[in-house]
Formats: sequence, structure tokens, C-alpha cells
Amino acid sequence: MRSGVGFDAHQFSSEGPLILGGVVLDGDRGLAATSDGDVVAHAIADALLVAAALGDLGQHFPEARSEGLDSMDALRQVVGMLAGAGAAPHNVDVTVISQSVRIAPHRVEMERAIAGAIGLELGDVSVKATTTDHMGAIGRDEGIAVLAIATVESA
Repeated sequence: MRSGVGFDAHQFSSEGPLILGGVVLDGDRGLAATSDGDVVAHAIADALLVAAALGDLGQHFPEARSEGLDSMDALRQVVGMLAGAGAAPHNVDVTVISQSVRIAPHRVEMERAIAGAIGLELGDVSVKATTTDHMGAIGRDEGIAVLAIATVESA
């Protein structure tokens, strides 16, 4: 068993939708990114890659290749990379850091989407949220950050 930590952050954009963990949370505003901006999927993918000693998301999906990328599809590709290296996801824990985006109404749907994308049982995926109590750029509601930890096991 090995664990990895992933982190991602993006500024809000006036162009939607806001997609987190494969779930559309807001149709009016999104996140500025070359891909669909799903910071949850990005952080999980990084955590999985690092845990399997396979580099990081930017190495496998550079900006030039990520234009318009469906981040959940990229997450599924990462799971394929793990399988090729003889590893598989064991569990994932995600913390969404945002001042205004409410995760609770979408938590179960996000956990289901993530579990389905990476081949885990629903109980092996945890999504939670916090704020920065109005401190810093996230506290000023300029964007969202996500911290993820993943554990992988060798097959």
C-alpha cells in the first residue's frame, strides 16, 4: 500500500458550468482552465499517480493535450495507467476548499461519480468541504482549491 497527495486550485470564471467530481454544481459560473476545470478530478488523479510513483497529472496531460479535456475521462485513464503498473486504487479522500460553493447537497452524487470512475465502492470514497473563513483568495471567493489523498495497492 502506498499513499499520495494531490492538490489543485483554479480561479472562478464567468463561463460555466462548474463541475466538481464529475457533477455539475452551477451552470452560470465555472473555473478557468484549459480542461473542464474539475479540480476534484485533477487532485484525485494527481494523488493516484503519485501514490503509484507514475509522475503527476501535468506530465501525462500537458496543457497542449488538455484543451477541452473531460477530467473524469482523464481520471479513468489514470486508473488504466495504474493497472498497467500493477496497482489499483484502494480509497480516496477529498477536501474541497471554497467560500461559497456548497458541497453537502451534491456530496453523495460526487462520491458515486468518483467511485464509478475509479472502480471503488461508494464507502471507499469520501468528499467533504471547508472554507477559509474569508481569509485569502479563496475566502474572497476568487476560486476553489482541492486537497485529495489516495491509497493504492499493488495487484
